Amino acid sequence: QVQLVESGGGLVQFGGSLRLSCAAAGMAIKDYEMKWYRQAPGKEREFVAGITANGNLTWYSDSVKGRYTISRDIAKNMVWLEMNNLKPEDTALYYCNRPWGNYRGQGTQVTISS
Repeated sequence: QVQLVESGGGLVQFGGSLRLSCAAAGMAIKDYEMKWYRQAPGKEREFVAGITANGNLTWYSDSVKGRYTISRDIAKNMVWLEMNNLKPEDTALYYCNRPWGNYRGQGTQVTISS
């Protein structure tokens, strides 16, 4: 059974940083494209970042490009999202997603204070 568990969220000040993690079980991340999404209250889900199965390619939404970095650790079977220069508009529930089969975790809340 595929499980994705996010952690690392919290409350930080404007301009701060956070590192989110997504621990995968029941699957090997080296075999799948993985993505991060976020959803703010009253708003639609927004794509944030993606990484290919072989890890050679990453891509980002325009709203986070240059501030966020997606990476992964094959040995730990985890996907990371490094977030820098955070802004209040980054406040949302962040979750990782495996597009193949549309698996996602419960998410971790990120709140940025101005």
